[in-house]
Amino acid sequence: MSATTQIAAPEQAQWTPSANPWAIAAAVMTATFMVVLDSSVANVALPHIAGNLSASNDEATWVLTSYLVSNAIMLPATGWISRRIGRKRLLMLSILIFTGASMLCGAAITMPMLIVARILQGIGGGGMQPLAQAILLESFPPTQHGKAMAVYGTGIVVAPVIGPTLGGWITDSYSWRWIFYINLPVGVLAFFLAGMFVEDPPYLKAAFRGAIDALGFGLMALWLGTLQLVLDKGQEADWFEADWIRWTLAVSVIAFVGFIVRELKVREPIVQLHVLLNRNFTVGTIVTGIYGFVLYASTALLPLFLQTLLGYSAFDSGLAVSPRGFGSIASMIVAGMIASRIDGRWMLMFGFFVFGVSTLMLSRLNLGIGMASVIVPNILNGFAGGFVFVPLTTMAMGRLQRQEIGNAAGIYNLVRNIGGSVGIATATALLVRRSQIHQNYLAGSISATDPVANGAAAGFASAMHSAGADAVTAHQMALGALYRSLQQQALLMSYVDAFRLLGYLALLCIPFILLFQAVRKPTGRSISIEE
Repeated sequence: MSATTQIAAPEQAQWTPSANPWAIAAAVMTATFMVVLDSSVANVALPHIAGNLSASNDEATWVLTSYLVSNAIMLPATGWISRRIGRKRLLMLSILIFTGASMLCGAAITMPMLIVARILQGIGGGGMQPLAQAILLESFPPTQHGKAMAVYGTGIVVAPVIGPTLGGWITDSYSWRWIFYINLPVGVLAFFLAGMFVEDPPYLKAAFRGAIDALGFGLMALWLGTLQLVLDKGQEADWFEADWIRWTLAVSVIAFVGFIVRELKVREPIVQLHVLLNRNFTVGTIVTGIYGFVLYASTALLPLFLQTLLGYSAFDSGLAVSPRGFGSIASMIVAGMIASRIDGRWMLMFGFFVFGVSTLMLSRLNLGIGMASVIVPNILNGFAGGFVFVPLTTMAMGRLQRQEIGNAAGIYNLVRNIGGSVGIATATALLVRRSQIHQNYLAGSISATDPVANGAAAGFASAMHSAGADAVTAHQMALGALYRSLQQQALLMSYVDAFRLLGYLALLCIPFILLFQAVRKPTGRSISIEE
């Protein structure tokens, strides 16, 4: 069925900002890039942080977890807060909090002090992504939404890629404290740019300014915090074998149900769930959750593979992964230019196809590969990003009223981040479980009469004996080397399984794209929607 409906544009849809949209883009993306970069730049510095602050590695992981929890809580609340105090004021306040917290992180002398500072950092940074997305979509005319999302996507996709490399270089060359201090000049610049160019649209100034729904906010914080805690610590605690994991997850589920009921009944909810009645937004939110699952899991697995099995340093593994950023930048430019000319569904299908195939290419890794075997699929993987991110965002938001975009952006980004957290947790658990299965299978196929195993053991023993070991010691060392080789092969096979699963998941997104309704860009004062 095909029909065309003309929707009269309300008065607020005619609003255009007084500043140049590209100046606004520079302002919001300076802040957003800083925040997204900081979410990954601290990962490689954890051992240095733990050693310097006399903490264990488990305690150091709270540097990441505390930031993610507070960040996740702020994402869906951004829409309500921006209606309460204004989007420009919230953006500047967020930049101020994030920059000040970065200074506290760098100056921390104890682990508790650093964790508190990271919580503040997450509060400041949590609202940046949906704020930037909403501001860009409102500042650019609808015919240039593809270009706006290309600018946004470049920062969101490229920053996590260069983060580990930059973090490794700063930590090795200077100190882990400088991965936080480096935010200070960037934050000051972003603060002044936001003050100069960003402004609130008229309908936002006239929006609801009542009291906060404290119960709704509390339930939201509870279910997001407990969920993030389960995802971050589940593998360490052996998942549902631990009582506290089961109880924490139960609390998360109950709080989530309570939150949904509360938001549907309260007059002015923290999160306006009615946007999920829009088909395009719902489909886009589901797809972005799957995309986040695959993207975050694959970007977490590959550096781990390079460091644990191939012996790459943190800096070298970052260099091997960084070409993904070049592919992303190229595709964002191309996708932004053609987004207004080509049906977004075709771009999405192409993007997910390339994304799935390039991820499947990583499932062909082995212990004898060179860096080129990693770089080529990474470039393709990054190139697919622009053809996924740009049309997915514009189509998901394409049928929403402009005053709904801020709230919808918070939900949209939250689902992608939750998908990423679930993806990383699943990939980590899959590595451990599949490695055990493969190890048992490989060990079960080796016997004392196996000529291959005996030949390998004899070769190891001969090498050890030539190095000066006596016959008994050489034999024992050979058996140890043979077992380590078996463990390596089992772990390699588990990486292959994980990348293959992620590749298939990316390809399975293609049928979901058929559920989107096409959105034709408006050319005048009306929005033309084609079904």
